[in-house]
Amino acid sequence: MKDSLHTLLYATVLGLICATALTSVDRFTAERKQANAKAEEIRNILSVLGVRAHSGASSAELIEVFEENVHLEKRGELVTYTYRPSGPDSNVQTVAVAFGGAGLWGPIEGFLALDANMETIVAITFYKHEETPGLGGQIGSQAFRGQFEGKSIIGADGSPGIRIVRGTSTADNEVDAITGATMTCTKVQTMLNATIRRIVQERDKHAR
Repeated sequence: MKDSLHTLLYATVLGLICATALTSVDRFTAERKQANAKAEEIRNILSVLGVRAHSGASSAELIEVFEENVHLEKRGELVTYTYRPSGPDSNVQTVAVAFGGAGLWGPIEGFLALDANMETIVAITFYKHEETPGLGGQIGSQAFRGQFEGKSIIGADGSPGIRIVRGTSTADNEVDAITGATMTCTKVQTMLNATIRRIVQERDKHAR
């Protein structure tokens, strides 16, 4: 009986120690994961805006570059990241806006960068997605993303939006779709156009 009590007490104490250790490790790794996720987000914002930061930059260095060059602004319900370099050339260079939505297999998130007039696309990045490798996953490739550079966010009919088309794109607001990834491209087009409509609405409101 005494041995059984000792065994039970030992198991209870050991369980409490293990539970405490696991909780501490989980809290530590959660903080580390949050810090890494924030650093990755900042790196993507800097990249899409065209702000240089060396590839091996630490989280602290990325934050420093971000704070020196990027200004967070709220225009109505639209949050923008404006690249205004420090120093003599302090004019606005590019403006980035986050976008996101449901992809085929999971959420897709990214940043869309426009010129200072918020009319022409400068760059686009997809920093989070779970699309099929070799198919929808190609949204993250430079071959696909590069098509957006220089494209207008306004169609020939004056309506805001980008079209991802099958075949060959011809209009100023069109890019070629990824072969075999029609559903992913449709979902990307939908989320981009929802963001573009908000951009145009807030841009025109502030221009009055």
